[in-house]
Parts: sequence; structure tokens; C-alpha cells
Amino acid sequence: MFNEMMRAEIWLQEHLESQQGVEDLASRLGYSTSQVRRRFKQCFGLSPSAYRDTLRLEKAARLLAFTPFPIQTIATRCGYQNHSAFSRAFQRYHNQTPRQYRQALRLQLHRSPYCQGHGGTAPEFEICKAPMHHALATRLYRKDNHRSFDVLRAWTQHAKSVESLPERLRQRRTIALMHNTPLPSDVERIDVGPLIEQHEAPEIAIPASFRLLKLPAQQHACVKLQALEEIPDVIQFLVCEGLPEKKLHASGDAVQVEWDETGIMIRLPLHQT
Repeated sequence: MFNEMMRAEIWLQEHLESQQGVEDLASRLGYSTSQVRRRFKQCFGLSPSAYRDTLRLEKAARLLAFTPFPIQTIATRCGYQNHSAFSRAFQRYHNQTPRQYRQALRLQLHRSPYCQGHGGTAPEFEICKAPMHHALATRLYRKDNHRSFDVLRAWTQHAKSVESLPERLRQRRTIALMHNTPLPSDVERIDVGPLIEQHEAPEIAIPASFRLLKLPAQQHACVKLQALEEIPDVIQFLVCEGLPEKKLHASGDAVQVEWDETGIMIRLPLHQT
């Protein structure tokens, strides 16, 4: 049951702008709407519609923090057709208006040790366009954001059905998509698994808890790291100082982290102008 509800949760995340409802989700899964509501709440503690509202408001927070988009644009991108309804929902969830939240969070992000005035040596980064790449990914859920990096190091111990992956894939370079880092979240969602070649995909028996991820060719801000724990501070620096100096900004999409025994690389997706 959990794998099916995980797919339902992913579907909700991927359709935040849509007005499709639980009936569409139930039809996709082959269940009645009452079954989907009951089983989803058993897994995630909320109804599908309430959970999607949370995802929308967390995405809105990322866009407010990472991008210069107008609030009306952010509301639309998060599935709200009415600016006033978005502002009311946002204030109920975050206890601030969208404008107040953006101002307060920008100040908080500027506290990164790498930002000007804090004495740290700013990390070197480059703007690179990664080609399309593919991965087999499973989704992990963490309520304690501070322990997400421990989970990444030992992801094969936390994921279901890893033993079904061929050993050669378990030894591949790993990629993780961190959907809320470095912002707080009720539940941090991490997609993690091995990178694969496109031609391999049709030949692989994908375990039930995994799915094929197609990551599009896209511009990123790329930084090599020594430790996973550096990720939040580096992202804060990129968002607040590094990218604005180049007249660029993040897209608000998930941070991509790749690593193996040779090193760690983070890729922060950029808005395509």
C-alpha cells in the first residue's frame, strides 16, 4: 500500500498547478475516492487535498525566497487562481503575509557564513548546462531536516527494495533531489538513487519503490563540496549573493546532489530566461 500512496504523493507534487482533484488521482490509481482518502491519510496523516495545500505553500515559500517573481506569478505557479485566496492561505500556514515572509527569509538567508560580512571564504561556483540525464530514484521522507544528510550517506539502508537493484547499479554515482533544503519543512522529501545511462533504462527491472527520473538539460550553479553538511550554507550564499552578482536567480526546483567516492557536487537549477 505504501508504494501506491508514495506514487500518489509524487503525483500531487507534480500537479500543483493543476486543478485536478482526488477523483482524477483515484482514477489513475484504480481505487475509489474514499479508498484513496483513507489510505493516503493513513500514510501521511492528511487528506490528499490538505497535503497538496501544504505542498503548494511550501513551494510558494521556496519561490519567495529564491526568485524575484511577483507574488501574483508565484500564486499562479502554485495552483492558486485567486491572489487573495493565496495570501490568506499563506498567512494561515506561515503566520506571515507572502511579502513579510519574503523579507524576513531573505534576512535569515543572508546569515550564511559565506555571505558578505560574516568572514567565511565564499565557495567557488560555475554556471554549467548539464545534459539530460537519468536515474532510478526512490523517495525518502524525513521529519528531522537536520538528519537528512545522515540519511543520504546511508540511503540504501533506509530505502525499500534496494536489494532488488543489480549490484552494479548500487555502486554507481548517486544523485539526490532535495525538495525543500535549506528551508524548513514539515516533511523533507528526498528522491535518491543511482544515475544510469538512457540506453539502460528499458533493460532494467525497476523495483516497485523506485521510478525512472528524467532530468532535463538545464543550467545550474555548480559547486564542489567537501561534506554534505555544507549544502544549506552554500545554497544560501548562491541565492543571496553569488547568483545576483551575475544577474541570475534560482528556479525554485529541487537542489540536485551527486556524489561517489571521488567527491560531492551540488547543482542548483537556474531560472531559464
